[in-house]
Amino acid sequence: MSTQLLDVISGAILLTAVLTLWRRDLAAIIRLLAIQGVFIAGLALLLGVTERSGELCLAALAVAVLKAGVLPAILRRVLADSGEVRETAPLVNVTASLLAAAVLTLLAYVLSGPLVALAPSAATRALPVGIAVVLLGFFMLVTRRRALSQVIGFLLLDNGITTTAFLATSGVPLVVELGVSLDVLLVVIVLQIVAARMRMAFGSTDLDGLSELRD
Repeated sequence: MSTQLLDVISGAILLTAVLTLWRRDLAAIIRLLAIQGVFIAGLALLLGVTERSGELCLAALAVAVLKAGVLPAILRRVLADSGEVRETAPLVNVTASLLAAAVLTLLAYVLSGPLVALAPSAATRALPVGIAVVLLGFFMLVTRRRALSQVIGFLLLDNGITTTAFLATSGVPLVVELGVSLDVLLVVIVLQIVAARMRMAFGSTDLDGLSELRD
């Protein structure tokens, strides 16, 4: 395996996750999510070529189609229907979000240290990247107020889980990856419907506004 190429791809996956916390423009965040999907597919393809696994190569294709194509397309449609362009009032500002990203990334490296020590290899040494993306996705999920931003946080978390699975096990069975991906697709479609209904009923997808509702 090309260790340098693996490091570049892993670094790009982490960088796109950090940039989603930095940006407030929802269209730009969706583009970053699609780019991250391409890099995750590239990671799976690299592992597939190294392991000479046709199943991993097929998984890479499935990841590319879903995470770089289908899911971003659905999010763009939701964005167009919502009429909203920015995350205007997140619970945590940009500076604090970037500081939190640094702390969470460091935490991921600390937590994954014992796992890497169990089976040191080029792939497992990049394992902290997957864990860091999981933590960053969860952080985005709980600190953003727009429904679409929270959906993106959920997808970022799922990307981290997928990355971790590929790095920790040199890939997951194709049927498992397809099953999980279809579940995620179903969740996003349901959330698209919910977001559309929220905008029709309340004129916004700001979830904090729901706390003011009364019987």
